[in-house]
Amino acid sequence: MAKKKKKNQKNKWTHHYRMVVLNDDTFEERFSLKLNRLNVFIVTLISAVLLIGVTTILIAFTPIREFIPGYADVTTKKNSLQLIRETDSIKQVLRSNEEFYGRIKMLLNGDITSEEYERIDSIAKVETDLEITNLVPIKEDSLLREEVAQEDRYSVIAGAKAKTNFVFFPPVKGIISGDYDAEIKHYAVDVAATTGTPIKAAADGTVVFASWSAETGYTMLIEHAYGLITVYKHAGSLLKEQNDQVLAGEVIASVGNTGELTTGPHLHFEIWSDGYPLDPTNFINFE
Repeated sequence: MAKKKKKNQKNKWTHHYRMVVLNDDTFEERFSLKLNRLNVFIVTLISAVLLIGVTTILIAFTPIREFIPGYADVTTKKNSLQLIRETDSIKQVLRSNEEFYGRIKMLLNGDITSEEYERIDSIAKVETDLEITNLVPIKEDSLLREEVAQEDRYSVIAGAKAKTNFVFFPPVKGIISGDYDAEIKHYAVDVAATTGTPIKAAADGTVVFASWSAETGYTMLIEHAYGLITVYKHAGSLLKEQNDQVLAGEVIASVGNTGELTTGPHLHFEIWSDGYPLDPTNFINFE
C-alpha cells in the first residue's frame, strides 16, 4: 500500500499536462505547451535564482544602487568623512578660542590670581611635554646646537641690555583719578582726560582684543614682547582691530566715558606681565 502511494506521488510530479491557447471566436488552437509539475518547479527555481543574481549585480556594480533609500555611494561616504574631520577640527579651534577668550575675560575683569596663573602655566607645560616626547636629535641638529651655543655664549649682556631698555610710552597725559590698588582688585590707574583725547599704544605690539563690553565699554588689549600685555578701557572709540600691528606712540583709540563702571571721561590703563598685574606708575609718568 505504501509503495503504491509513493508511486502515485511520483506520478503527480511527472504526469504530463498540456496548456493550449485558443482563439476565443473560432476556437482555433494557436499554440500549446506540454508541461508537468517537475518542469514548472525547475523553471520557476532557475528563474528566481537568475532574477536574484541579476538584481544583486545591478545593485552592487551599477549606479542604480544610488536610487535605493539608505544606500549611499562612495562619493557621499568620502564627503561625509571629510565633513566629520572638518567638524572635529572646527570644534578644536572653537575650544581653543573659548579658552583664549576666557583668559582675556579674566584679564579684563581683573580676576587672574597667582594661583590661577600657575594652574594655566602648569597645564601649558604638561601639553608641551606631551608634544615633544620621543624626539631624537639628528646629527645636523646637534651640530647646529653647538654652533648656536658658541655664538650665544657672548650675547648674554646684549640680551639683558635689550630687555632692560624696554620703555613704555605714556598712553595719555592727564591727572590720575584712581590709583593702582591690588587689595580692591583695581589693577590699573585711571587717568582723567577730556573726551576725544587720543590714546596711544604704550609699546610696539599686536592687538589681541578690540571690542565692546557692557561694563568696560570700548576695550583693547595689546600684547608686547617679554610676556607683557597692556589694557585700555572705557575708550570713546577704537581705531585698531584684532591682529593689527601697532607701534609705540601710535594712536589706537580716543578717551571716552563708555561702559557701566565709569564715572567720567578717563582712561583705565593696566599692565600685566606673564599673568601678573603691575603698577603702571612704576614705569610711566602720566602727568
